[in-house]
Amino acid sequence: MSYVFEPVKTAALPVAGSSDKYSVRRVYCVGRNYAEHAREMGSDPDREPPFFFCKPNDCQSIVPVAANEIVDLPYPGLTSNYHYEVELVAAIGRGGQNIRVEDAQAHIFGYAAGLDMTRRDLQAQMRETGRPWEIGKAFDFSAPIGELHRISETGVLSDAAIELSVNGEIKQSSNINHLTWSVAETIAKLSELFALQPGDLIFTGTPEGVGAVVKGDTIRAKVEGLTSITVCIK
Repeated sequence: MSYVFEPVKTAALPVAGSSDKYSVRRVYCVGRNYAEHAREMGSDPDREPPFFFCKPNDCQSIVPVAANEIVDLPYPGLTSNYHYEVELVAAIGRGGQNIRVEDAQAHIFGYAAGLDMTRRDLQAQMRETGRPWEIGKAFDFSAPIGELHRISETGVLSDAAIELSVNGEIKQSSNINHLTWSVAETIAKLSELFALQPGDLIFTGTPEGVGAVVKGDTIRAKVEGLTSITVCIK
């Protein structure tokens, strides 16, 4: 069989401590999953159930960031309000549908630190008109992600500091135990909507303190116990 053009390659992430690569199948994101971030976005976290959106899984959107590496991140077009969002990323290693919360941890392959980069002005325009968020969330180079750490080595992450700095100044600082919906609950809820498979990534939400960056800024994002990531806006 021949193709009309070369098939697009999906992204692959490095696995810490090995030469293995984790092939990405889908990228799911949870919206407003920290109470204080929901409030700063104008929502009521006590009333809103979890909701999800997606990012592309191709090499143009996902940006693997190796340990001790600084990756250049191009400033995207059609925005003047380009935001950072640090997040814990959970990687699925065993598939399933309608997964129970108490069983969800058994489906996790590992964790990584990630950035859900956002064209906030475009996202706001779409939100105000009731349209999908893709142009604000699913653009090229929108998902820098660090090395994956196997859950067998980290243990279950439920209490870990999460932090982001811009040019050395801390902008976001919280703990994943402040997630409105825990990682296990998020997996369970998401699996009601989609049959999860190995290769699926879940961005679990960002804490308060999101803000804009400009060309020349350096972002460092980290989750306690995982490899931090550093990107420079170009």
